[in-house]
Amino acid sequence: MPETTASEIAKDGNRTSRSLEVERLRDVSPSQWRSGIAAWLGWTFDGLELHLYTLVATPFVAELLNVDAKDNAVGYYGSLIQGAFLLGWALGGGLFGWIGDRLGRSQTLVLTILTYALFTGGSYFAATWWHLLIFRFLAALGIGGEWAVGAALLSETWPRRWRHWIAAVLQTGVNLGIITAMIAGHILSNFPYRAVFLVGILPALIVVWIRRAVPESQEWYEARSRGQSHQPGVLDLFRGKIRRTTALTILVCGFSLSGHWAFMFWFLQHLRNLPELAAWTRPEMTRFASQAMIVVVAASTAGNFVAASVARRIGYRRTIAAGCVLYFLGITAAYGTPLSHVSLAWWFVPIGMCQGLFALFTMYLPPLFPTLLRTTGAGFCYNIGRIVAACATVFFGLFSKVGDHRLAILYSGLLFLPAAVLAMQLTEPPDELAHERQ
Repeated sequence: MPETTASEIAKDGNRTSRSLEVERLRDVSPSQWRSGIAAWLGWTFDGLELHLYTLVATPFVAELLNVDAKDNAVGYYGSLIQGAFLLGWALGGGLFGWIGDRLGRSQTLVLTILTYALFTGGSYFAATWWHLLIFRFLAALGIGGEWAVGAALLSETWPRRWRHWIAAVLQTGVNLGIITAMIAGHILSNFPYRAVFLVGILPALIVVWIRRAVPESQEWYEARSRGQSHQPGVLDLFRGKIRRTTALTILVCGFSLSGHWAFMFWFLQHLRNLPELAAWTRPEMTRFASQAMIVVVAASTAGNFVAASVARRIGYRRTIAAGCVLYFLGITAAYGTPLSHVSLAWWFVPIGMCQGLFALFTMYLPPLFPTLLRTTGAGFCYNIGRIVAACATVFFGLFSKVGDHRLAILYSGLLFLPAAVLAMQLTEPPDELAHERQ
């Protein structure tokens, strides 16, 4: 437990219990600020760790395999490594979600950050493709866990009426982390490809502060005290009234994340292998890939706030459904026919804007579940979708020709349509509905 006195916990707990009534930013308590900063930093480093591999995937895997970057084996083993990463992300969400409901949000947040920092840095020492696969899998355990724990921490400590904007701000942390990864790739473009993974060690530096300064949420303490006789587990997600929510959430996340991650993984590989760029040098190619990612991320950052604004008016589920439909349309327009690298770059803006829908999951999913199932439920349901996404990355990769991943991206975009239909079957967070009726 963080080194905070009992009186401070009680004082902050009283403030937290009144957090629903907070109207002004200046009324937010120090405990809430520390929780918010810790979650935001965790998500920032999530974004960094996420995209260090996608930035150098093709050339680094080719180097480990000792083959040309356009060899079929590069796409195959590269997608296996990305699939293992997404699988680890899913398992990490369930594992650390379960730990977070038992050990507490703050302490579990520390464990998740240490996990992904150490194993991302360890990727530097990969000597074969399967070494890299193992390191990426282990790092992903922490990334998946941090999402669930950070989201639950903020949903329990900040005002409900601000959740839409909190989700948008929190997601900017991921986007900033991705941009940081792109900048690191640019700076290190003349170094060996593996050098970018050393940047992934940086998040370990913040865990001491989190351990000392960020208390557990009062809501978690109270729920644990009431539930001493029965600590719910993963199987409870499939019992009673919560079962329907669990099933729908898994399906929505599975379809939407599969389409999203197929795009995020393959679009840079597609750009790198366009025939018109064949004469470019390695630094030129790396810089262009970094710039393309920055365009997507910048548009996604704007999309976070657009999605939050829309969700405040029409609700989470309608906004998520609409975002999925627009994402499908953007993918179809960009990859329905072969386009030049200049034409593709223009489509990255609307596609990136559509990614704002994923910011809403941050504050939408945790309140759908009871407090002692909150990180377990949000972590399991959101990240179990990554198991589907892991399989989809490999599956749609089979549609890729040598040097052309257009069809892989195009076909995967179809998955946003069932995601939109299923999202409409969900409800708004129960605690927000109850608050509105009061």
